[in-house]
Amino acid sequence: MIVDTRTPDPKKFIKGATGDWEIVIGMEVHAQVSAKAKLFSGASAEFGGEPNDHVSLVDAAMPGMLPVINGFCVEQAVRTGLGLKAEINRYSVFDRKNYFYPDLPQGYQISQYKQPVVGEGTETIDMPDEGRVEVGIERLHLEQDAGKSMHDQHPSMSFVDLNRSGCALMEIVSKPDMRSADEAKAYVSKLRTIMRYLGTCDGNMEQGSLRADINVSVREPGGEFGTRCEIKNVNSIRFMGQAIEYEARRQIGILEDGGTVDQETRLFDARSGETRSMRSKEEAHDYRYFPDPDLLPLQIDEAMIDDIKASLPELPDEKKARLIASYSLSDYDADILIGEQASADFFELVAKGRDGKAAANWVINELFGRLNKEGRGISDSPVSADQLGAIVDLIDEGTISGKIAKELFEIVWQEGGDPRAIVEDRGMKQVTDTGAIEAAIDEIIAANAEKAEQVKDKPNMIGWFVGQVMKSTGGKANPQAVNQILRDKLGVE
Repeated sequence: MIVDTRTPDPKKFIKGATGDWEIVIGMEVHAQVSAKAKLFSGASAEFGGEPNDHVSLVDAAMPGMLPVINGFCVEQAVRTGLGLKAEINRYSVFDRKNYFYPDLPQGYQISQYKQPVVGEGTETIDMPDEGRVEVGIERLHLEQDAGKSMHDQHPSMSFVDLNRSGCALMEIVSKPDMRSADEAKAYVSKLRTIMRYLGTCDGNMEQGSLRADINVSVREPGGEFGTRCEIKNVNSIRFMGQAIEYEARRQIGILEDGGTVDQETRLFDARSGETRSMRSKEEAHDYRYFPDPDLLPLQIDEAMIDDIKASLPELPDEKKARLIASYSLSDYDADILIGEQASADFFELVAKGRDGKAAANWVINELFGRLNKEGRGISDSPVSADQLGAIVDLIDEGTISGKIAKELFEIVWQEGGDPRAIVEDRGMKQVTDTGAIEAAIDEIIAANAEKAEQVKDKPNMIGWFVGQVMKSTGGKANPQAVNQILRDKLGVE
């Protein structure tokens, strides 16, 4: 029996013609295990390759071929379960899930049903307007992937590529605890981040390493769960949000017109932004599950669990808490920095021994902004952590101003080099000589006597004078010194 643990939140209700409606969302995320070989054969699990190039006799379901479990894939599933704070089942069983597809050579999928390798757990997501939301994990089980049917290679025939057939998947099944498309998107994003930290799935959605089946239903706020529809194989977080929004409104329209929602499997069409019917939804009994007679039950001992637990990295939630405490960061900045483990590591190299907020500002706004603009990742950054740290030091010492620092960042990005040497060689040092600054200020005040008189009545105009002084000194004057000297000379408190 499914228990509803969420209190209805009016901010999440959808306005219909007859009143408010609430979305209920559960997800089945299929994550390909990061492993060199497939779940039950030694064939390569690497993405790509020529069609049917990574196929063993087991993957092709040749007669007499028996599956042999890949122990590393089991370890990866346990590792993911521990990362999700989930229960690890010491005893689990592989089952046959019977259904026919042209790209499923055996005529059944080896999966897990009543006794999965990982049991209940929890994922906590941070939502901007409501704080922390807990999403229950019902189970994580291992199963083999199917192949791929290609319908655009020939005018009258479909081709089948079995390269993906037999690759290990972790199916992570959530409880129906999400109440908006934004929560669902945040859940998948967080799950992907956790698995990347753990090294158990690369999360590459473009290559199909991570995709989701989304169960959507609607109900009157706080009412009984409605009939759900499953949206199959969505491989983009943005598309997940669009699919949920469309499907919820489709179901509301049906119910408000006096109809009933049919339980079915649907597909999302990214071009139209709509879902369309694929087939009636199967129930567990339709698959005729039974234990696979070719595979012994899995028995996981405490020593294996303890070894994996000891090797776990610092996970996103713990890293976020530590960065906030150690570097006085905001929740927002910490969330951005922990999105990728490499990004968090880069930040900590920049922030070591420096002001954390200043380091975060340069990493997030300048570096990440430029990387995003050019479609690069942190591993492709032309500016190293040492170089960016040196720029932060030069600002902190008063050697350069913020404006000059941005010019210096551009030079380092384009040309490389030691920031200190560049500042010295190109005469980029900030002017701190108050005599030189006063001379520049006197000249500007004399040229703008009328404006100088107006400043006493309109103190905000002092900003104009600061800009003129900075312009006249090529941005090299110390802004604090400029501001103070101007206030003294213009009589502004």
